[in-house]
Amino acid sequence: MNIEGAVAVVTGGASGLGRATVEQIVKAGGKVVIADLPTSDGEAVARDLGPMVRFVPADVTNTDQMNAVFDAAEEMGTLRAVVHCAGRGGPIRVVDRDGNPGSLETYETVVRINLIGSFNVLRLGAARMAKNEPVDGERGVVVMTASVAAFEGQIGQIPYASAKAGIVGMTIVAARDLASHKIRVCTIAPGTFDTPILKNVKPEVREALAAAVPHPKRLGHPAEFAKLACHIIDNAMLNGETIRIDGAIRMPPR
Repeated sequence: MNIEGAVAVVTGGASGLGRATVEQIVKAGGKVVIADLPTSDGEAVARDLGPMVRFVPADVTNTDQMNAVFDAAEEMGTLRAVVHCAGRGGPIRVVDRDGNPGSLETYETVVRINLIGSFNVLRLGAARMAKNEPVDGERGVVVMTASVAAFEGQIGQIPYASAKAGIVGMTIVAARDLASHKIRVCTIAPGTFDTPILKNVKPEVREALAAAVPHPKRLGHPAEFAKLACHIIDNAMLNGETIRIDGAIRMPPR
């Protein structure tokens, strides 16, 4: 799928991996609608990146709000790609240090945002792209975001790891389901990346995270995630696959 001239929706596009993806798509000649929370910097980011970028505030679990995002995308041209980066953590233990059961409310919230939100974005985006005229044999592509936590979740990550593992499990099924519509689906599973969520982490913790990566021995750059997302969009044989981008890290229990 040629990015040049195409329209993409990037959720979580106001910061971190999402913003880097927006920048990479624009650099490749595409147009982007950023979907992010009203409290995000989405409006400022869209203004900074120019007329090829719009911001529509939305919660990825809200169908009406996400439909407004896709409406805005179709006003800009033909929607050909969705890169779903929005998500959040929420650490809990199965049983806490006082012997109390972990918070079911926190578990449900994290799974709803990360997993239910992913399916909502996938289904709504795919329904729009299914109406497109095929170009070079395909109508569109959806790139979702999991995490290495889907495979080696650490203690305290049980809701996040559950949700991200669900996204990995969703990927091949969605790719097979949407093959008849000529829509591809892939997932990226990033390791430890230098995103705004780490800005509040102590320097020694950041250094330890970087040192745990076999090679290159550093945190990932958001632009590296973005390059992979754009390559998936461009490469028609990438379908149904979850791709780790993690410098060969395998996370320890804690």
